[in-house]
Amino acid sequence: MRRFSAEYLRETRQGMWADSREALDPLDLDTCDRVLDVGCGEGALTRVLAEECPGEVVGCDRDRELLLEVDGPAVQADAYELPFPDDSFDLVVCQALLINLPDPEAAVREFARVASNRVACIEPDNSAVAVESTVDAESRLAAQARRRYLQGIETNVALGAEAAEVLRTAGLANVTTTRYDQTLAVEPPYSEREVEAVGRKASGAGLRERRETMAGSEEELDALRSEWREMGREAVRQVQSGEYHRRETVPFYVALGEV
Repeated sequence: MRRFSAEYLRETRQGMWADSREALDPLDLDTCDRVLDVGCGEGALTRVLAEECPGEVVGCDRDRELLLEVDGPAVQADAYELPFPDDSFDLVVCQALLINLPDPEAAVREFARVASNRVACIEPDNSAVAVESTVDAESRLAAQARRRYLQGIETNVALGAEAAEVLRTAGLANVTTTRYDQTLAVEPPYSEREVEAVGRKASGAGLRERRETMAGSEEELDALRSEWREMGREAVRQVQSGEYHRRETVPFYVALGEV
């Protein structure tokens, strides 16, 4: 399973659930006494669950360093082997975890073991990400880089739309799905983090770091990075003149099933 830094998780989860939490309504969090957030990372979803749930919310992740940032109770554990008795929680939930697991169904079966009522999996479909930008080439190059990433990664990072079927196969009943779109907008005035991200486009750092997980020959990836850096330089120019706007929409699917 891949590991992620707290900084990376904060960046990718930025703004998630900030504007609307309607997609979480089916979880009936206000009726839960105990909730487990598996693969909680630095606790972004854990904090949202704690705000919506009157009971106890426990974070769980295999990375001890990430758990240091979690507010409230947290347990270090693997998603495939949770250190809890059967029926320990009313609800077990995860966000963007199954896409990083080689055997998501096995994890969901383990979630169902420790859940007395329901299991919810909130997963993105990374194949359907949409990018709009004032830099003409950015949308095209982002789509090209995404295709190479999807072809090169070992787990199903486009699982979101199929999450409901994973729950059904794992034995859960009355499975429902709600779509939730996470929208990340970059516009003036730019934050320090946004300016830094644009600078990374100009250097090609992001593609360089993901090179091992992208399909394609060295020549093809070099050509993509060259175009990417040129696109990044135009983005830097637009940031400097206050013209740069970027909007990225990531579809998430909230799949909920009964034990």
